[in-house]
Amino acid sequence: MRSRAAAYPLLAVLSWGVMFPILASALPRVDPLNLTTARYLLAAVILVGILLLREGVGALRLGGRAVEVAVLGVVGFAGFNVLTNLALEHAAPQQIALFVATTPVITQLVRWVRDGVRPKPLLLALSLVALLGVGLVITRGSLAGVGQFGLGGLMMIGAVLGWGIYTHGAGRFGGWSPLRYTTLTALAGTAAMLAASVLADGIGWQHAPGAADLVAVAPQLAYVVILGAVVAVLAWNTGVQRLGAANAALFMNLVPVTTFAVQIARGYRPEPVELVGAAITIAALVAANLVTRPRTASAYQANAVTDPVAVIDPVAVVRAR
Repeated sequence: MRSRAAAYPLLAVLSWGVMFPILASALPRVDPLNLTTARYLLAAVILVGILLLREGVGALRLGGRAVEVAVLGVVGFAGFNVLTNLALEHAAPQQIALFVATTPVITQLVRWVRDGVRPKPLLLALSLVALLGVGLVITRGSLAGVGQFGLGGLMMIGAVLGWGIYTHGAGRFGGWSPLRYTTLTALAGTAAMLAASVLADGIGWQHAPGAADLVAVAPQLAYVVILGAVVAVLAWNTGVQRLGAANAALFMNLVPVTTFAVQIARGYRPEPVELVGAAITIAALVAANLVTRPRTASAYQANAVTDPVAVIDPVAVVRAR
């Protein structure tokens, strides 16, 4: 039974691992901000439709929490996704995937800052080891490559930090279903991205895509919206519900593995030091997840109920209740 449940998060992380090379392939035709906006306009429509079907029109009310929803939507959805797509112009997809895999650890650190819940010293040590592995991949083991970390790496640190804040913020919406929280914050983030896109197009920082550009990237958009933003997220949260967040979180470490495999299949030949760095990062993140797993059956059950968003794709937390 548990092996069947494991198929859900496995489907999700494999879909997300493939997503980064697909997004990168669309960037030559559509600017990062416009691509992100187009993706989430489509995803938001789908999420609103699901929410209306499941919970009715009343679920669209903000209940006096408009400011909080707006901030979390902008920081989480807009911040993470815009910075990730911008970073893909400066870093390879496999490097971006390694940063994304650090989300569980970053979320623990955000919890420490905001709630005073100090993580275990071993978790902090493993976090540094994971970042060392990322550094090896980006620099290829050479000090001369430190400059390659540059802007793309800084963007991804900001992106993952923003998503950690968003993930942590979900805990303050215990009276809302994850689907409602996800949809309303997604709408806020999408509105911010749309406004930013219009401004960026207006001042010439980027250029609005033409019909030919949108047609050219239609297959990529179809994948990242339907599979990356709907099917994968629903599969992920089904796995979280059946396995618990701590166990499901371990599957996130397959994201960079999948991305590396896709890049290699496309002709990329990683140097040995990159493979060593990736292995170090993944091993450290697996160990960090094991450190934070609940030790008892009762703790496990509590985690499965109260922590539904330990590690998630930036598009949604759609675990039906």
